[in-house]
Amino acid sequence: METILNRELSAYHERFSELMNHLQAYQGKRLRPALLLLVARCCGRIVPVHYTLAAVIEMIHTATLIHDDVLDQAEQRRHRPTVHTRWGNRTAILLGDLLFTHAFHLAASVDQQACRLIGSATNRVCGGELLQWFERGHWFLSETAYLQIIDDKTAALTECAAQLGAIYAGASEEMVQAAQLYGRSLGRAFQIIDDLLDLIGHEATTGKTLGTDLAQGKATLPIIHALGQMPPAEADAFCQVLQNGSLGNHAHVLAVLQRYGSLDYARRCAEETLTTARAALQAFSPSPDRDLLDTLALWSLERPC
Repeated sequence: METILNRELSAYHERFSELMNHLQAYQGKRLRPALLLLVARCCGRIVPVHYTLAAVIEMIHTATLIHDDVLDQAEQRRHRPTVHTRWGNRTAILLGDLLFTHAFHLAASVDQQACRLIGSATNRVCGGELLQWFERGHWFLSETAYLQIIDDKTAALTECAAQLGAIYAGASEEMVQAAQLYGRSLGRAFQIIDDLLDLIGHEATTGKTLGTDLAQGKATLPIIHALGQMPPAEADAFCQVLQNGSLGNHAHVLAVLQRYGSLDYARRCAEETLTTARAALQAFSPSPDRDLLDTLALWSLERPC
């Protein structure tokens, strides 16, 4: 997968060497390619097309990170300046667009089905981000609406990665559906934990700018839960605190969330979602690859803050 990724991006390295070298800062866990390839092995075999699809998924994911950093005005990603911080918003948006279009150019070398599945997932990602943007400042967002947003903006791509791994390994429909459930549940739990870390994490550990959710007016699960437990007058007052900006009120916000058990609630929701993911793995025969997928679910819950 890395070989294909480097080959496909080599022409841009020649033309925009400093920018593309900086892009390596976005080379993170390779979670989605690893998910695709592990599912393929659980379903029996990896074929050459899997590596191409893994590279496509990683390009799309990287593009979304670049655009997310612009939306959130995040200054740091993996302990390095974000693209827009270094080169400006226009460059970051164009670079993300380039990765999106090249990903679909590469997907077209596989077949129509791959383009359709990846296109559908990418549409969901963009739709989820757009809905979250329109809902900014809406602190009384329902938990159902929040879960729909994260299922689209995050889980859609992990679900697609698992689905592609299974389909192109020639898996049965039952195994494809199990792979999708695992990928969707993993992505949902991963985002819940990510939102939790944005509140309680430390930038020195996570390597990225934190506190952006509150600053951007995003109602995440701990906020939604706490507001749902409060009397109306207290909830209105808490919304005013959130609306006035979180940087100076962060300690107060955390104290309120702890008092209502909202941080623990979000973590329990992630744990329950990962229980669903791990149960889905029972559709696959026992193997070291299935064990790795199980470990991956546990790791996503225990990421350091």
